[in-house]
Amino acid sequence: MKPGNSISTIRTVLFDLDGTLLDTAPDIAYAINTLREEESLPPLPYEEIRPIVSHGSSTMIRYAFGLSEENPKFELLRQRFLGIYVENLANETDLFPGMEDVINTIEKRENMNWGVVTNKPAWLTDPLMEEMRLTGRAACIVSGDTTDNSKPHPEPMLHACKLAGSEADECLYIGDAPRDIKAGRNAGMKTLVAMFGYISKTDVPENWGADALIDQPADILKWLDN
Repeated sequence: MKPGNSISTIRTVLFDLDGTLLDTAPDIAYAINTLREEESLPPLPYEEIRPIVSHGSSTMIRYAFGLSEENPKFELLRQRFLGIYVENLANETDLFPGMEDVINTIEKRENMNWGVVTNKPAWLTDPLMEEMRLTGRAACIVSGDTTDNSKPHPEPMLHACKLAGSEADECLYIGDAPRDIKAGRNAGMKTLVAMFGYISKTDVPENWGADALIDQPADILKWLDN
């Protein structure tokens, strides 16, 4: 099937950022282990860190230090973690293998575009997208603080639709966490689970209610064409 001839009614493909569009885990793991080193603790194995990367800075601190948010030290550690991370946003971060081909194909197709909806705050999202040279290519970039509500609320999803010039039922959202699929469904979009993302052993993506589960970025194009 030639680009532009897809039988799909999808006009906009929206991606979660961490664990879907970009593999940010190596740089986030570096930041949390650097912080542990500062606190005289041994590094955590990368395999332990990767599944929780999508769950935000508070989850990272709870896991890495065993602290509750009520602990006086919690917020200090969280801010230091974010400080280390922002200085190392794109050292090893990259598009997932095959994702460049996917967004290239979307860009070439008539009346199609793509964008990002993430819970990552804009002060991290925007410089990361710039570093990856994706800002000018995306039809929309909606961060966790762009709208009053973040995922799984539908507000950021619908805002992305408006920016991209599509209706909700013309959008496909791809993510690697339950809140991603819930947000897409709440907004009336089609949804796919990125199984190549940050899925933990205890996750059951089959129960999230997505339209399909995909094993690699190339499967996005196959889904669109079928």
